[in-house]
Amino acid sequence: MSKNETGGGEGVEVVRQESFTSTTLKPGRTYAGIYTQKIYRLKSKVPYFFRKMFPDSAFVLYEESWNAYPYTKTVVTNPDYMKKNFSVCVESFHASDRGEQTNALDLTKDQLKKREVVFLDIADDKHLKKSDHAENNNVGEFTSERTGRGPLTKGWARKQRPIMTSYKVVTVYFKWFGLQNRVESAIMNSYPRLFVKFHREMFCWIDRWYDLSLEEVRAFEEETKEKLKNQLEEGSIKGMTAAEEGGSERKKSDSDSE
Repeated sequence: MSKNETGGGEGVEVVRQESFTSTTLKPGRTYAGIYTQKIYRLKSKVPYFFRKMFPDSAFVLYEESWNAYPYTKTVVTNPDYMKKNFSVCVESFHASDRGEQTNALDLTKDQLKKREVVFLDIADDKHLKKSDHAENNNVGEFTSERTGRGPLTKGWARKQRPIMTSYKVVTVYFKWFGLQNRVESAIMNSYPRLFVKFHREMFCWIDRWYDLSLEEVRAFEEETKEKLKNQLEEGSIKGMTAAEEGGSERKKSDSDSE
């Protein structure tokens, strides 16, 4: 997906990938896995209103991610412009169930009071834009040759085995008088689309990654890091973009789907 979103001076740059062990991600727990640091250049993916209001440095985001499956944590900041006044945190917990857990990420009572629960079904199109649809992410028609899973048609989640729910908590902080609520809402509203699109593609690409060993995954990540570095300044802008004024939207570029 990073390669599909990178080109024309925008997209993803991988800065660091290394092993980590941490006792501070969640108090009282020790996690070990892979730490990744990335830079996102995303101006075209931001609504027109914000592009006119903020300088280019506002659309360069820094991401830190700790992947300790089944738990992951990702924090996005904008130190070049917003400093400590902006952050997005996404925590995820993956479980072999149908979404029955009520507090999979151990939120506090105060956090639970503020929480809004949104159920996302990767076979449901309602959060996607027309340009998000492609032959390589049509879960309603795809059947995996290696696993026999799919297609995901209406009601699939009630009968599919095996099944997984990815529980996510998204926390947004944007400190700017007069704009705080509008920006926080815009960011929050973008995540259902991103999550559904990403997981649809991951499912439809299952035959590419299902048999990979952890060592092969790490080698692929290193290869991707180098390809992204070269691809960043080449060609045209790729991938998801924000809808323009009047409801029109730039056509999604053809791109490498590796």
